[in-house]
Amino acid sequence: MEAKSIQRNIGMPARKLRRVINVVRGKSVTEAVKILKFMPYFAARMVEKNLTAAVANAAEKSGVTADQLKISEIYADESTTLKRGKPRAQGRIYKRLRRSSHLTVKVSDNK
Repeated sequence: MEAKSIQRNIGMPARKLRRVINVVRGKSVTEAVKILKFMPYFAARMVEKNLTAAVANAAEKSGVTADQLKISEIYADESTTLKRGKPRAQGRIYKRLRRSSHLTVKVSDNK
């Protein structure tokens, strides 16, 4: 049994999400939540939120609890990039890119 949760257009680069998801990839859900609670990154809150949504989807779909699940697949993809400008000296402008990303979490049974 597999359930997933997708969060789209998160206002942070995929690079910042990947440093968090690389730590919890393949772990059990309860262990991953414990790890994410104490990580100092804002991205950890986003991953934790999406992970609890995936667990809730699995519970609704087949009635399993968080103790029986593990993270089978987790990845962050790049989303749209907003182009912005930063005024500089002598009438120039520097490009600033506001990156966003999509986060996908899949959980499955420990079987």
